[in-house]
Amino acid sequence: MDQRAELPLCQQIIDIKHAAEHIRTARRILVVGCSGGGKSTLSLKIARYCGLPYISLDRDVYWLPGWVTRDRAEQRRIIATRILEERWIMDGTNPSSLDIRMPRTDFVIWVRMPRLLCIGGVISRWAKWIGRTRPEMASGCTEKIDLEFLRFIWTFEQKFAPRIAAGIAEHGPDVPVVQLKSRRHMRELLDLLDRPA
Repeated sequence: MDQRAELPLCQQIIDIKHAAEHIRTARRILVVGCSGGGKSTLSLKIARYCGLPYISLDRDVYWLPGWVTRDRAEQRRIIATRILEERWIMDGTNPSSLDIRMPRTDFVIWVRMPRLLCIGGVISRWAKWIGRTRPEMASGCTEKIDLEFLRFIWTFEQKFAPRIAAGIAEHGPDVPVVQLKSRRHMRELLDLLDRPA
């Protein structure tokens, strides 16, 4: 893994039980990572377990119906408004908006799955939702997959992980981060959160 993509040790939460404790008390959680890694599924479950309002960058900020990209200034205005809410879990990576999201974030979950797993995830998601729109996607954006999207996933760790790490370190240097690098870690975290505190 590219060393530039690593976070300062002081920010990293290694123990999953410790991460679950942080999540239980956090008021605002940011979930980032590559497409197909399970961010949305994880975010929705945590939202339910912890009673947090769910915000999807794809559905609520980035896309308009028919896969039309919302104007960047409008995206930032929406994010700037939503982050002022007292409690939320925000599902979406977009490194260019970490400057406004990180200062309001209590805890970051970085879903950092292997790229083959992510590609498998988007293919199975496409097969499940073909011709339909997922609940965490903007209206009128029917599920699709193409070579450009697969290339984005294949190069995500090289191109985007360094930007995520830099944005977190620069704009939220005191915000703790857990990196989930396997489905086992994700299941362990969700099992802990599903139990009574």
